[in-house]
Amino acid sequence: METTEADTSTYHPPWRKVAYGGMQPGYDDNYTDETFLEELVMNANVVKRDILKVMQDSVSISQYLCIVALVVIVWIHTLDSVIGEGSLLLLDAFLLGLGFLILLLTTSQLSFKVLSKYLLNIVFFTCGLFVLAPVYHTLTRSISSDSIVALTISLLILHLFLHDYSGYTIRPLGCAKNPNLASNISLNASIVASVLVASRLPSRLHVFAIVLFSLQVFLFSPLITFCIKKYSFKLHLCFSFLLISMTLSIIYFLHTMSFVIFSSLLVFISAVCPYMLIKIQVYKFEINGPWDEAKLCFDITD
Repeated sequence: METTEADTSTYHPPWRKVAYGGMQPGYDDNYTDETFLEELVMNANVVKRDILKVMQDSVSISQYLCIVALVVIVWIHTLDSVIGEGSLLLLDAFLLGLGFLILLLTTSQLSFKVLSKYLLNIVFFTCGLFVLAPVYHTLTRSISSDSIVALTISLLILHLFLHDYSGYTIRPLGCAKNPNLASNISLNASIVASVLVASRLPSRLHVFAIVLFSLQVFLFSPLITFCIKKYSFKLHLCFSFLLISMTLSIIYFLHTMSFVIFSSLLVFISAVCPYMLIKIQVYKFEINGPWDEAKLCFDITD
């Protein structure tokens, strides 16, 4: 059977799926046939979460909220002259010694040379902070106290919102990953809030002691908790529950309404949020197919 001239003019080769090469003769640029969706995969990368595992992961958030709450309590008592400068300096020394003790017990790569380097950096840092204490003392003299309080609260909220609860602010030994940008912004917000609070204290030694205390907590506590969690997850849970219990006890004796609000917040984070996350997993829908961006299956640095 012979093909007519009309049939020959309308004939074109079958469509093929090609990544590059421009348009195929006889087909539009956006043409696809019925075989295009044969490689469609739905929910290939969706992780099925267990509510107990999600609740355990949320402990890190509750733990850090308690740390920040303890810092705020120390700030308030220092501003009210309940905690003196001598007590603050003793607290600074205790926290520094406790932090290094935990690092020695949980980090096997912490040699004497590295420890000496850390101590030398801390000495330089402390001396520089002591020199700058008079500047911090008069930094906000022309600003009203209400503005300082509002700005400090806003910076602490920003700090909590951007904080990396599964990471650290100082890179641990043997870890190649640096803190991300959001974590650095969060740290800077906490430092500025500490300086604003310190500028309202009566003496320069008060300023030095409270800024040193705040920087110790905001800089080193994420590193300490990360090392504890990496060393033993059970120890991490025990430390977290002990810290949460201590924080709730202190808040309860200070202010009953604050205890109710803070405990409700912890319950919401540790129980309600994980439950809601598990419930909305059934609505998660993800599709993959030949239209996805190509991904390397090897490390390009190798």
